Amino acid sequence: MSEKHLTNQRFTEFTLEASLQQGLRDADFTFCTPIQAACLPAALEGRDVAGQAQTGTGKTVAFLLACCHYLLTRPPRPGRRPNQPRALILAPTRELAIQIYRDARVLAGHTGFSLGLVYGGTGYDEQRSMLAGGADILIGTPGRLIDFFKQGLYDLSCAQVAVLDEADRMFDLGFIRDIRFLLRRMPAADKRLNLLFSATLSFKVMELAYEHMNDPEEIKIETDTVVVEQVTEYSFYPAQEEKLRLLVNLLKRDPHQRIMVFVNTRHAVERVAEALTANGIRCGALSGDVPQQKRERLLEAFKAGERKVLVATDVAARGLHIPAVSHVYNFDLPQDADDYIHRIGRTARAGASGEAISFVCERYAYSIMDIEETIGHALPRRDISADLLAPIAMPGRRMRRENSARGERGREGFARGRESTGRGDRGRDSGRGPEPSRGPARRGNGSSGVAGVAAGTAPGPAASPATSPAAATGPAAGPAVAPATPIPATAPATPIPAADSAAGIQRPAAGPAPGDSIQRGMTGPAPTPGRQPPHPAPPAPMAPQFAAPQVASPAPSRPPADTPAPRPATVQPSAGQRSLPSAPPAGHHPPRPANSTPPAPPAVTRFSRRYGEVPAVG
Repeated sequence: MSEKHLTNQRFTEFTLEASLQQGLRDADFTFCTPIQAACLPAALEGRDVAGQAQTGTGKTVAFLLACCHYLLTRPPRPGRRPNQPRALILAPTRELAIQIYRDARVLAGHTGFSLGLVYGGTGYDEQRSMLAGGADILIGTPGRLIDFFKQGLYDLSCAQVAVLDEADRMFDLGFIRDIRFLLRRMPAADKRLNLLFSATLSFKVMELAYEHMNDPEEIKIETDTVVVEQVTEYSFYPAQEEKLRLLVNLLKRDPHQRIMVFVNTRHAVERVAEALTANGIRCGALSGDVPQQKRERLLEAFKAGERKVLVATDVAARGLHIPAVSHVYNFDLPQDADDYIHRIGRTARAGASGEAISFVCERYAYSIMDIEETIGHALPRRDISADLLAPIAMPGRRMRRENSARGERGREGFARGRESTGRGDRGRDSGRGPEPSRGPARRGNGSSGVAGVAAGTAPGPAASPATSPAAATGPAAGPAVAPATPIPATAPATPIPAADSAAGIQRPAAGPAPGDSIQRGMTGPAPTPGRQPPHPAPPAPMAPQFAAPQVASPAPSRPPADTPAPRPATVQPSAGQRSLPSAPPAGHHPPRPANSTPPAPPAVTRFSRRYGEVPAVG
């Protein structure tokens, strides 16, 4: 009695060792599949085999039995050390390597062979310790195997069996150079058993087989179609923006036990998983960037039925045996026709039935012709009813708000950084006065901008209280005049009010405070009060763009000995009156007497980054 996917060939009819027969009974295997019945006779005799069969037909059991039987019937090579494995099994993905390891633990549980598992993403130190202890059968992915090999943790000089599973996938993932690297470190092909299995044997796979195998026997299990007969295939033709609604409504209308949804990119995995979660469908997301430990937990939860749907890229489409997968959805059509065969091979395994539904959108519709040519028939098309495009809950609103807020905070911080670095430059530009009177440029917190404002202000009747030494020490000086107030070149004398004349109050002549320099960076004596400066007044500077903080003026320079000191401004109050300081009105400047001699112009300097303060020219 045998099921449809099995043959009448029993495992007990082969000349297998007793320990392997016990492992088959533990796994509850009695009858062979077609690929097992065809490959085991040649492999058990020690001949190389290159086998091709549909997915889910038991290729893993075939090469594990052949590998263990070969090692049991032949002694190890002389002088073999513990860190020299006797068999090497290569798998293209981590998940497939883990599955092969678990199947080997059952089938080889009574043989006494030590098993080793090596793959990337996790367990680096544990795998190093395992290799140091030694392993008879080493299973792993090419990348991590080569890493440990180059460290000298093991060598392949005593290998007796080499197995390549899913060889076509090795080419797709770019592992062909890694495979050749490992095979060339092993004994010659005629001194070991070489087994190669794949769902498709392309020309490049057969080239590898004849290059590194000893005249392999090519075995193909021919069927009417490359797709398992128990799979029901059909397709929908939605638009790209309708696919999420169609998927969610299909899953809600026909609840199933276990479903796999395949997409082409990692971004699509996240988008589809978020949409399903937002609509109350428990799912897991499996892609290449998911940490290995999390990937293993997701697969275990999916196999245990804790999650109904698994959204994955093609990383889960090869070799994984997940029982009772009822439906496979091709949310994105694969760009390679062979990937379509492997995707739908996750359902209808071991004689079970399943359904494969494909969404043919405008983005990936160009793949449908290659897929139909490869499988040998056209995909039946079904219409999309209105209820299948009903509105669904869209995910990501809260996430988008959080991302928007984070982006806004980042933009504000960037603007503040630019403002702090460019504040001094703006201050220099806004307060820049005439070229000869420009002070030293400074970078920093904006103090150079204040200096620029002070440098661009022409001499006025009185200094600012914050910058005048006299104003800082007492109330001798009058109210300050805004530094940005333009001062005319000449100003008529202001008549003394009648009230002041009657009261006997004398107004002082206008001029700068004693000891104050006219402009920042000026050296030399201050001009005599009451005299007009010899150079014309500069144009009015641009008004500052921010409130200038109070900055102390530089120390006044000592005037030459031949210059008379200016007389302080005094007020003679009348009897009974209190002495009050006074200041000339804004814009007032006393005229220069006709018979007076103008003083020598003050020495004006400018700042040079290379030489410091040098005399201004022009």
